Amino acid sequence: MNTPQPGTWHADPAHFTRPTRRDLIRVGVVGGLGLTLGDVLKLEAAQPAGKKAEAKAKSVIHVYLQGGFAHMDSFDPKPDAPAEYRGILGTVQTKLAGVRFSEHMAKCAEVADKMTVVRSMTHTEVDHSRGEHSMFTGYRPSPALTYPSLGSVTAHELGVRNDMPPYIVVPTAGSQYLGSGYLSNQYGPFALGTDPGRPGFAVRDLSLPKGVDDARFAARKEWKELVDDHFAKSEREDSLAAMDSFYQRAYGMLSSPTVKAAFSLKDETEETKKLYGMAGLSGPLAFRNGGAARFLIARRLVEAGARFVSVTFGSWDTHAYHYRGIEAQMPVLDIALAGLVTDLDQRGLLDETLIVVNSEFGRTPKVNAGGGRDHWPRVFSLVLAGGGVKRGQVYGASDALAAEPKQSALGIEDYAHTLYHLLGIDARKDLMSPGNRPQQIVMNGKVVKALLA
Repeated sequence: MNTPQPGTWHADPAHFTRPTRRDLIRVGVVGGLGLTLGDVLKLEAAQPAGKKAEAKAKSVIHVYLQGGFAHMDSFDPKPDAPAEYRGILGTVQTKLAGVRFSEHMAKCAEVADKMTVVRSMTHTEVDHSRGEHSMFTGYRPSPALTYPSLGSVTAHELGVRNDMPPYIVVPTAGSQYLGSGYLSNQYGPFALGTDPGRPGFAVRDLSLPKGVDDARFAARKEWKELVDDHFAKSEREDSLAAMDSFYQRAYGMLSSPTVKAAFSLKDETEETKKLYGMAGLSGPLAFRNGGAARFLIARRLVEAGARFVSVTFGSWDTHAYHYRGIEAQMPVLDIALAGLVTDLDQRGLLDETLIVVNSEFGRTPKVNAGGGRDHWPRVFSLVLAGGGVKRGQVYGASDALAAEPKQSALGIEDYAHTLYHLLGIDARKDLMSPGNRPQQIVMNGKVVKALLA
């Protein structure tokens, strides 16, 4: 697995951020090269404001199915194809007339009227890392530059809300391309660090250090304020106020009961946990059901103010024994995803929360000699729900063998443009890459209006 980005986050339009030790070291190195922290902050503050569309989505829950998710065994079955293509799974009728899902997606079939299923996603990258870069950034890979993920751009453009980190990964970043790319690490994701389905789950960095109680914490804050006041009287640079805000954000997280509560499942009812599939399972599903907690905590995080939460779930790189590999995972995904859609809808949050379920590519239409399916980017499926997306539709189509787009092919640029549009972000805006070179958030592409409500 790729190493995740450090747990850093960027603040609101004033560009205030909570630094990690790595960030402070990095700033020190920059200073050694001739740029002070004040210079860096001034460069960031000089960024022109982007043109913002009306945001339909206040938050995004991104579910990343790492490894390559088989479209014909989930959301785009081909029951009339030859056996070596259609595989061994049956199908179920969805809430949409004439639309069927795999038998492993029976719960999602019951909420298909709240989703848009895209059956015509396409790109050309067969390698995992190159496919990840394409799907998570809206750019094909370049040897010269790593582009920022949708989550990092969202953090950069929309900033902090309610003291919550704007971009969070659960439990860690499942790909290096879920990171900040050419943007500062300040816009990278805050990682939970541990799986919320594990007994005794607790998020690192949200507890006071050992030996520091609330009183001592408050005393430290007071002493820091005295020091800050001394320097503020002798130096009026904006950078001092900005650095102070770094600590204020950190204090806000550590002292906020609301923020701490968002990272815990203890207040959830057994009925809600059951909705996500966290109770009442046995056999292989019981072994896997801890992953369902990731979906539930994602809902809590966006409810508390997080802008973008990326959940990595499962391992789908099934080159051999494909059906054995998915039989314990896909039913858990089915229950948890349907539970997330239902829960958000019941709470009145679905229309303002965009759910995105994707993978770096699909898998080959034909089952190989080892009983597996290999990498296949030429056509695959993804799921969108809520956040300004049209309810109850299938967008595009693959051919009879699920091998090529047949109708309304969706490329990565149009896909990324549409997601940014739903967030109220103009994907044509320039960001600054190294060397002060402007880069559009997404080059080319357009908003796909047929996906919008």
